[in-house]
Amino acid sequence: MESGESLASASRTLGVVEQTLHNWVKADRLGKLRGAETRRVSAEQMEISRLRAELARVKMERDILGKATAYFAKERK
Repeated sequence: MESGESLASASRTLGVVEQTLHNWVKADRLGKLRGAETRRVSAEQMEISRLRAELARVKMERDILGKATAYFAKERK
């Protein structure tokens, strides 16, 4: 990528599936990227997006751990 950041790292930062980001980059390089009107995204908006993605991941991990705890608690009895 132009910034030197890997696609995997950028996709995690943006909260986008890596393959989707790859498709966007490829389309841009071929001059075929179309979409909504581009607008500047502030650093704060990027941080909010990153934090939302991280929160979703942490919630999913919490839910999985809760289910695993309940499963193993049943198994002990």
